[in-house]
Amino acid sequence: MVDLVATAWTSAGNTSPKLRPATSPVPIAERIEAVAAAGYVGMGLIADDLAAVDASIGFSALRKLVEAAGLRHLEIELLERWWIPDGAPGHTYDVRALLFDAAAVLQPVFVKIGSENGPACPDMSAWVTPLRELAEQAAELGTRIALETMPFSAVPTVSAGIELVDATGHSDVGVLVDAWHVFRAGTTLDDLRSALRPGVVFGVELDDAAPEVVGSLFDDTVERRLLCGDGCFDLAGLIAVLRENGFDGPWGVEILARCFRTLPVDDALRRAADSARRVL
Repeated sequence: MVDLVATAWTSAGNTSPKLRPATSPVPIAERIEAVAAAGYVGMGLIADDLAAVDASIGFSALRKLVEAAGLRHLEIELLERWWIPDGAPGHTYDVRALLFDAAAVLQPVFVKIGSENGPACPDMSAWVTPLRELAEQAAELGTRIALETMPFSAVPTVSAGIELVDATGHSDVGVLVDAWHVFRAGTTLDDLRSALRPGVVFGVELDDAAPEVVGSLFDDTVERRLLCGDGCFDLAGLIAVLRENGFDGPWGVEILARCFRTLPVDDALRRAADSARRVL
C-alpha cells in the first residue's frame, strides 16, 4: 500500500486559509487519532494550530500523541515573506520562531514555506541568501525547508522555485509540488519533467479540479478542490513524471473545499485517502 500524508487542511475540519486565525476546531488528539485510523502515515499542521498547541498541551505532549498513534511523518507550515529582515515592515519572524520552536521538538520532515501572494517576482537574486540562511537554521534543528510554488504568488511555478532553490547551493532546501499549483499555473508535464532533478522534490500534494476556474484563482484554490480523480488533472501523468524523477512518497493529499471541510473529519480523511490511492 502506498504511504499517504494528510496535509494540514485535509484534517483541519471546518476552517479555511481565509480565516484569521485559521486554527482547526477539531481537538488535536481527536485529529491525530482520525488521521491514523484512516491509514495515513503522517500529517501536517499550520502555524495557527501549533500556536494553539503551544498554549495548551505543549509540543512535547503533541509529539507523544503523534508517536503513540504510529505516525512517522510530520510537516509544519507556512512561512511567507521570509526574506524581509527582522523588524522591517511585513516581516514574519514571529511565525518563523514558532515554526522553529515546534521543529526543535517535533522533528518534522520539513518546514513548508511559500513566498507572498501577488505578481511573479522578476528577479529573485536578493532572496538567495535569506533562503540559504533559512535552510541552515532548519538543518541545525534536524529538518529541511520545502518551498511551495503557487501560480498566484511571487514564485509561481515549479521551475521558478527550483531555480531559486538551486541558487542557494544548499541540500536542505527543496520544492513541494502541489498538483493544483502545477496545473493551474499552466505547467505541462513536459515542462515539469524538464525542470525536475533527482532529490529536489521534498514533498508532493495531490488533489483535483474542475476544468474552469470559478472566481479568483485564490478563491478557486481554497474553496473548490476536488477529490483525486474527480476532476480534469492528469494525475496519473504527474505521478509518473515524479516517479521517473525518483520521488515515490510519502504522498500528501490536500483537499481544500467548502463542501469538504464541513464533513466529519474521519469521513473526510477516508474519502481523501481512498481517492489518492486509486490514482496512485
